Amino acid sequence: MAVAAPSPTSVTGRYGIVLCSRDLFLDCNRRSSSVAIDSPARRFSPLTISRRSRIVFVAKAVDSGQPSNAVIGEKSVVSDDEFTLAKVSFGSIGLVLGSALLSYGFGAYFTVFPGSEWSALMLTYGFPLAIIGMALKYAELKPVPCITYSDAQQLRESCATPILKQVRSDVIRFRYGDEQHLEEALKRIFQYGLGGGIPRRSAPTLKSIREEVTEDGKYSLVLVFEAKALQLSDFEQRQAKFTSFFGPGVTAQIEKGEENIYEVRLVSNTSPS
Repeated sequence: MAVAAPSPTSVTGRYGIVLCSRDLFLDCNRRSSSVAIDSPARRFSPLTISRRSRIVFVAKAVDSGQPSNAVIGEKSVVSDDEFTLAKVSFGSIGLVLGSALLSYGFGAYFTVFPGSEWSALMLTYGFPLAIIGMALKYAELKPVPCITYSDAQQLRESCATPILKQVRSDVIRFRYGDEQHLEEALKRIFQYGLGGGIPRRSAPTLKSIREEVTEDGKYSLVLVFEAKALQLSDFEQRQAKFTSFFGPGVTAQIEKGEENIYEVRLVSNTSPS
């Protein structure tokens, strides 16, 4: 009984890999046999056919230039390449600088490194810098990822409310001393330990934020939470509290994402002019 040959399957990447059917492999093999193995055409042939694996490797040129904006689906994502102090970890700076001064100061004191006359000064400043750096690293809260679509970036200045701008600015920078991002907001909305509230250990965690435009052309800031101990109903019954806390001029919408993921969409009521 005749069996239909499978259709070729390709996987593209830095090198293209094409799985060829038996008939195609035999045909390519007959043609390639006419070329001498040591000839330049054989050595630099774009198709290298293996008799054993029947896999054709196709060399593919890769453009080294990368676009500044990535594209997800049909939307363009704006890359955040601007340098600000909010992106700097002061704990890391203090720890590295203090450790360097201490190391060199001890080395200079024991004449391993030159500059023994400055060893006391380096030890004097290096020790407190290292201590401060370690304390800041311990209390450090890293910024959350932020995805900004190009159309939302254009509407941010004109349509986003001051509170939405402040929320975005607070969660994409390093913070110190807070247990998690939006700590005060979540405490009031979910009422930790109070009647009708939730235990503090069940509090949702902000994983990322997203700036996008709704279908009716309004700016929205999406807060993506992970909550393993909560249900969609726990968020929906507090939808009005999200609206009032992040208002005025904001409407909160609750959506269920993947497993244990919940999205709170804060939509600005300001229409673009």
